[in-house]
Parts: sequence; structure tokens; C-alpha cells
Amino acid sequence: MPDLSIPPAAAASDTQDMPTRRHRPLRAFGTFGAGGVAGLALLVLPLIGGGYWIYTLGLCFANAIAIIAVSFLVRYGGEVSIGHGVFVAAGAYVVALVEKNLGLPVFVSLPLAALAGGVFGVLFSYPSRHLKGISLAVTTMALALAFPEFLMHFSKISGGYEGLYVKLDALAGVPRNLQRYYLPLLVLFAVVALLRQFRRSRQAMALLLIRDSTHAAESFGVRRSWARVSCVALSAAIAAIAGAMQAFAASTVSPNSFTLWTSIFLLVGSVVSLYSLSLVGALAGGLFLTLVPVLLAGAGDWVPILYGAALLAVVLGANALPAAWRARLEGRRQ
Repeated sequence: MPDLSIPPAAAASDTQDMPTRRHRPLRAFGTFGAGGVAGLALLVLPLIGGGYWIYTLGLCFANAIAIIAVSFLVRYGGEVSIGHGVFVAAGAYVVALVEKNLGLPVFVSLPLAALAGGVFGVLFSYPSRHLKGISLAVTTMALALAFPEFLMHFSKISGGYEGLYVKLDALAGVPRNLQRYYLPLLVLFAVVALLRQFRRSRQAMALLLIRDSTHAAESFGVRRSWARVSCVALSAAIAAIAGAMQAFAASTVSPNSFTLWTSIFLLVGSVVSLYSLSLVGALAGGLFLTLVPVLLAGAGDWVPILYGAALLAVVLGANALPAAWRARLEGRRQ
């Protein structure tokens, strides 16, 4: 394990992610204010919302976790993935297969899904650890293209076109629709909270340093190959958690749910969220990814045009916000 004790001068290379101590209580209160209000509103929403929207928002929370996984790779690895749908699929199928073969609910299979995603991330990132930029993006795209066909080839395991079903409740006695809303929401809260702590760690500082200056990082004993494998593995584990929540919220898993377009839309959601690791930013990306297609469902041939216009409006509007507002949305401090 390399020595990650980095001097303050070296760690200052990314001031956006490493907050200063000045005015920390006030800024922390402001950050909690935005995320706290959103969190409280989501907790009480099922009391006033309808069944269909509760179901849709459960999927939205799962998508928000997947968007965080993509944003994590961008923020800490400096790379773009067009294949994260594969890691999401890995987590979803772990949950479905554990229920089918062992009869165990999602509380048991969720850690297994995260572990499977992390292992899958290592198996992919180690051979490709020297790739970067467009080469790595094309490699992840190839993975996303091949994986659905791989699942169809092993249809006896994956369920083929029909897929597999996730029927077991997480908690007995709790209405199923509420479980499929609150469990993805609580897992989203947990992922955001854990990443908030991670951002203050020396490991996060090491990843940021090697992202910005490979030679400087290696002079402090931080190897680029270690950083790449670690970053992809963590991102893949988060994506697998999202897949587990998606399988639970949708109650079904099939290869058609994890095509190349799934990975592309996750990248779109990450762009909309401004690559944020905060609750507000992830929810913004998740809402766009989940609700915009629902709202445009009746537009017929205009759907691609309206979707593109909505994407442009959101991205350009977000970039036009004041710097302080953008910092809040991105989950960092100015």
C-alpha cells in the first residue's frame, strides 16, 4: 500500500473538492440546507403522491445512484465511461439470481451485488489500466455492446428475453409500493453520506492528485495503475448497488434493460448533474433521466427533438448559474 500522506501544497491542486476550514460550519449548514430540504420532502412524498409516481420515483433514486457512479469516475479518475450499464446489470442480476436460487431477499444480496460490481470493475480496469481518453471510452462502449448478447447467450441463467423477477419483500408487513420507494431512497442517502466522508480522506486526495499530475503523484509513491483500478472498482461497486435497487424497484430484470443506450443515458444524467456527488445534483440527473421520457411519451415523432431541446436547456441553464449556485449543486464549496 503506497504512502498517501500528501503535503498541503500538493493536495491544493483541486480546491474544488477539498474544502478549506474557513467558514466551514456556515458552509456545511448551507449544504445541508439544500440536501436536507430535498431529503425531507422525499421522505414525506408518499403520503401525498399517487402509486404510479411512487413507482417512478423509486426508479429515479436507483438511476441517481448509477449517475453518481459515473460522476465518481469522472471526478476522481478524469475519465468518461460509456459502459456503466454493464456494472448496473451485474448488480441487478446478482439480486435476481440470489432470490431465484437461494430464496434470499435484497438485504442479503445487496452487499453481494456491491462486491460483484467491484470485482467486475477490477477485472475490466486492470487489463485496460494504461488506456485513457477516447481509447478507454471506446473500450467501455464495446463492453456495453457485448454484454446484452452475452446475457442472451446464457438465457438459462439470465432468463433470456423474459428476464427474471424480483418478488421478495425486503421487510415483511410493509406495503410493497412503499418498500420499492423508500429502500432505493435510503440507499441513495447512504451512498451520498459515505462519499461525503470519502472526499475528506487521504485516499481521495491521492486520486485527485494523480488525476491532475501523474508525475507529482508518483513522486509521493502513488502509482497511476493503482489509482485507475481503485477508482473504476469503487465506481463499478456503486453502479452495482444502483442495479440492485433498480431490480428491486422494477421487480424485474432482463437483458433489454441494459443496452448501450442505458450507458449513454447514464452519462447524460451525469452531465445534467454537473458530475455531482451530492444529493441535489444526483437527484437532478435522476429526475431528468427518469421523468423526461415519461413526460414526452405522448409526443410521437417529436420525442427525440424535444428530448434534445430539454437536455440543451438544462445543461446550458446549469452552466449559466452563478458560481456559488453551481458549487452547491455540484456538492463542493466556494
